[in-house]
Amino acid sequence: MTKTTNFLERRLERRFRAHDHDGNGFLQRHDFEASATRMAEEFGHGPESPARQKLIEISLGLWEHLKKVADRDADESISLEEYKAAFAAGLLETPESFDQGYVPYIDAVVAIADQDGDGKLTASEEIRWMSSLMNVPEDVSRAAFHRIDKDKDGLITASELVESIRGYYFDESPDSPAHWLLGSLDT
Repeated sequence: MTKTTNFLERRLERRFRAHDHDGNGFLQRHDFEASATRMAEEFGHGPESPARQKLIEISLGLWEHLKKVADRDADESISLEEYKAAFAAGLLETPESFDQGYVPYIDAVVAIADQDGDGKLTASEEIRWMSSLMNVPEDVSRAAFHRIDKDKDGLITASELVESIRGYYFDESPDSPAHWLLGSLDT
């Protein structure tokens, strides 16, 4: 059982809204498929693109896992309360299970967003994928990018992204790059 603090509850609510692309207050399969498709199209990956197919496959796999552990009433949609309860029960994310789900997901995101194929994302690429996949405003993505880019080389790697996402769930330190990943929670 994961202890959910008020701060973590606010983070989970923010993450839930980032997944809920149609804004209907529930997470559903089409939210995951539509967001992956939208992101792939943002970067010019058509239906035949292996990178697009991989991102959609992984996104739908995340949905299936989420549905399995959180959809208590088996109605094919997950409410915010179901989402938070699954996290608190240790069914959604744990430090031990985190890499298994997120490393392949972020690798698939980088495979699409990394326009020059160097394995690193520019601020522009970060802003575009965060907006198209998770509806994150440009100013929030830009600020997050600069915090994630710890070595200040103007690029972030998949491992830096994974580290910041891990911190989003498991590090409540206000100086952590994760603190700002989807926008400030101080307000």
